[in-house]
Amino acid sequence: MFLAKNIRYLRKLHNWSQDYVADKLGYKSYTTIQKWEMGTSEPPLKKLKELALLFDVNINDLANKDIEAPIAPSKKKGVSVNVLGRVAAGSPIEAVTDIIDTEEITEDLAMTGSFFGLQIQGDYMEPRMCSGDVVIVRQQDDAESGDIVIALVNGDDATCKRLRKYRDGIELISNNPAYQPMFFSNKEIVEKPVRIIGKVVELRGKF
Repeated sequence: MFLAKNIRYLRKLHNWSQDYVADKLGYKSYTTIQKWEMGTSEPPLKKLKELALLFDVNINDLANKDIEAPIAPSKKKGVSVNVLGRVAAGSPIEAVTDIIDTEEITEDLAMTGSFFGLQIQGDYMEPRMCSGDVVIVRQQDDAESGDIVIALVNGDDATCKRLRKYRDGIELISNNPAYQPMFFSNKEIVEKPVRIIGKVVELRGKF
């Protein structure tokens, strides 16, 4: 009674064409799937089992229940990342023990790299970022001009700044106009050194 409706609903839920489903089940043409959805014919038991596996549903539910209403996208679990109070030069992120909290990021974001959180200290990124706020950072050793990055300069703790690239060097720029941009020539980048350790991808404001 519900089979034809369920096949049509599940196919559209997955944004699949009748041709796609037919190919997955070993049919050369979509007409068989079309007939199933119209209710003029039904799949044999073997193909019904394959359909249930393809749609990732219980075979009895597929054949005998109106499953349109209960089906909804599942809520993806979050992934926890450590929030660090500070990162000093020469300390790999994985070795930092100054963990002050954790934050949750989506699974989709977590799949794009390795992440850590860093608590902003000071007013150099105000008004957008305030002392005590947390930034979520993707670990990487380079970034595009205009990105907000976490950088290590001359042995100091990590600092959050906007990156500006030039042919002869880079600038690390505070949001707060009270602080002058920090320019480093290509030679200084190597000698000090100046090292990017991550790109800021999210801001978690704290009250």
